[in-house]
Amino acid sequence: MPGAGTDKSREWPSHGGPAIILVEPQMGENIGAAARAMGNFGLTDLRLVRPRDGWPNQQAVRSASGADRVLENVRVFDSTKAAIADCTLLLATTAREHGQQKTIIDAEEAARRMQPRIAAGETVGILFGRERTGLENYEVSLADCVVTLPVNPAFSSLNLAQAVLILAYEWFKLASGGALPFETQHKAGPAPKEHLLAFFDSLERELERVDFFRPPEKRETMTINLRNLFHRLEPTLQDVQTLQGIIRVIAEGRKGLSRGGVLDSAGAESLRELIAEHNAGRVPRERAPVRGLARLLRRNASDAERLLWKRMVNDRRFAGRGFKRQVPVGPYIADFVSFPLRTVIDFLPAQESEAAAQGRKDKRAWFAGRNYRVIELRADEVEADVQRALDRLDEMLAEAAKASSSGRPPS
Repeated sequence: MPGAGTDKSREWPSHGGPAIILVEPQMGENIGAAARAMGNFGLTDLRLVRPRDGWPNQQAVRSASGADRVLENVRVFDSTKAAIADCTLLLATTAREHGQQKTIIDAEEAARRMQPRIAAGETVGILFGRERTGLENYEVSLADCVVTLPVNPAFSSLNLAQAVLILAYEWFKLASGGALPFETQHKAGPAPKEHLLAFFDSLERELERVDFFRPPEKRETMTINLRNLFHRLEPTLQDVQTLQGIIRVIAEGRKGLSRGGVLDSAGAESLRELIAEHNAGRVPRERAPVRGLARLLRRNASDAERLLWKRMVNDRRFAGRGFKRQVPVGPYIADFVSFPLRTVIDFLPAQESEAAAQGRKDKRAWFAGRNYRVIELRADEVEADVQRALDRLDEMLAEAAKASSSGRPPS
């Protein structure tokens, strides 16, 4: 995560930690990388014993990638003995056996041994050797115990910064109690059963429409398996709402053969007859595709409808008025309909054939005969000024509600 977690405005941990002592490091890049590893785990005491290229070193600054606090505290010593003089516990890291009677421990055990000594205010140091040859025997002899790692014995030498990182990580994990810098954010609680059941109803209804449950005698088993699948996922309320949205979009569609296209009355009648034939089972093999075609044509909303709907659902004036779009009512598909208000919104295209106009007139008469109020909106006017169209619609609905409460028929 390069750069992703650097925040100089935050305080460094107060766990303290061991001194990292690099004996005769050969490359500034390795010193900088070691400083970066120390910074990752809150260590600041970096000591250098006779660095080959001197100090300060520009290559080290570049490799440290912003671990300035570590580099600013670097101390340089002429000998290993001088660098470890104040340490009451010293650990020597090595990848090879030096033939000395020393206690051998791993990085995790090293952290456990260091923790109480550092907590008591003592200075603990960890020795790291040269990149090419590691620590000499006499340097290892200065240590209280030896730290090594379970690595491939045929390729056991680690990069200097890698070795520092492992020891620093084990120390910080123990000192911090293993606390992670951030946790999973639970933005939504578990989904209540009523929401989950509503989702199941929507899912099963749409699957039924595409003849998913086949053969019919296996429908119950398939339904149970589907429900158990989602129960095992333990979805949150947000998950269920997202799934509901997916089902709705798949069911309604987003594109058609010609956006906003309108069939004339003759074409619409032919389509209804064709659908009726297939639903009656005259051509069973083609039933599902024809149903899909019917839904595709029914859901083929115009740009004006999409624009008005998007603005309407975000307008508080229309909240609670119960509008839905592209809903079948009897033999017709209402562009927008509110069953509680018995109101239909019908979009008039900029251009319309005589036959289509007559079909629209018949549709309006059908709705009016069943006590629906039909509000006509011109598509070009909605596209030109959707806010004005919403204001006008709100006024008409308010007038209708007022007339209804006074017993007068709506105009």
